[in-house]
Amino acid sequence: MKTTALLAAACLAGNTTIAQNVPPEGTPFKMTGNIYLPKKLPVTEERVKALTVPAGFTVTKYAEGLDMPRMLALAPNGDVYVSNRVKGTVTLLRDANKDGKVETTKQVAQREHLHGLALKDNKLYIAAVRELYVADMKADGTLGELKTLYKDLPDAGQHANRTLNFGPDGKLYLSVGSTCNACDEDNPENATLLQINTDGSGRRVYATGLRNTIGFDWHPTTKVLFGMDHGIDWLGDEDQQEEFNQIKEGANYGWPSIIADGKPYPANKPKSGESYEQFDAKAVRPLLLYKAHSAPLGLVFNRSRQLPAEYKNDAFVTMHGSWNRAQPSGYKIVRVHFNEQGQPQQFEDFVTGWLVEGGKSEFGRPCAIVQANDGSLLVSDDDNGVIYRVAYAGNKAAPKAKKGS
Repeated sequence: MKTTALLAAACLAGNTTIAQNVPPEGTPFKMTGNIYLPKKLPVTEERVKALTVPAGFTVTKYAEGLDMPRMLALAPNGDVYVSNRVKGTVTLLRDANKDGKVETTKQVAQREHLHGLALKDNKLYIAAVRELYVADMKADGTLGELKTLYKDLPDAGQHANRTLNFGPDGKLYLSVGSTCNACDEDNPENATLLQINTDGSGRRVYATGLRNTIGFDWHPTTKVLFGMDHGIDWLGDEDQQEEFNQIKEGANYGWPSIIADGKPYPANKPKSGESYEQFDAKAVRPLLLYKAHSAPLGLVFNRSRQLPAEYKNDAFVTMHGSWNRAQPSGYKIVRVHFNEQGQPQQFEDFVTGWLVEGGKSEFGRPCAIVQANDGSLLVSDDDNGVIYRVAYAGNKAAPKAKKGS
């Protein structure tokens, strides 16, 4: 299925200075884009075995039949909590015999739109659209009463999927996406990352100008925060590219006026009244860019010594997959390689093969990602009801891609 969206706005041509990028007022620009969703196929064992991974790694089903598993949180004992935003549930998954496959599945909470999950001090924090809850974790993995910390988070709009993570400072970080593709927000908490104390106090905006940063995590050594921000749609198949940002306290990342590597977005002049050039000079640009519309959802740093040394302090990102480009992008897990100084160098494919038949079909849309105690990566697929386990089997062969699990 393909359609073309035509809107009137202003030109985004050029790649030199801001002044040259901005067209004269009144210059028309035809915004365009494609809609294409690959055909969904069943997740068979044969297809899982055909996934391509680096030598020494395996991919297996950790759990299946979960409907739409979204975010994941890992308990110290290895239990996994998974949310379902449509049904508004949180489910406990337990691999009691540690064989890499879940034996026990039990629903432990239900409220409308439950999504983001984070664990600290034997408490599970759960974010919905406007609510933030906390519940005590019992010895059997079930939860006590859900207590409401907030019920006045910003309205949802286009990006309703609040996500949570605890930083090295012990504070809770909550991502609030924009209400729109590109607009001037009325609520200063939209398109931001919020910082909150564990008791719900001290809520404040940590960083702004982030269109939709669902996945974020802290570098294991430097403790610097990084996140992947979703690019604006309807600028064509190759724009706007996804942003890999170092997220700094008090910083503005430009959305919606400055996008990607300093491009102006003429439909939204800086709300401050500044010129694009002045605004861009104060905004923080991304460190890396990734193929447009790939939809990064999960991000986790490798903190395990059980993976090969070459993966030390690297990050893994799930690319959920595009719906708005002619040739699909994403539908994979990528690795972000960091140097010894803690700086990201490049993206590399890590797990591929969910996109098949020349991009016409798919059997997996990677969503959340967490690292288990044994170093394996658990990856949810909210389109096919599966959680995958990507594990290192200790193969000492040369690091080249191979198929099979």
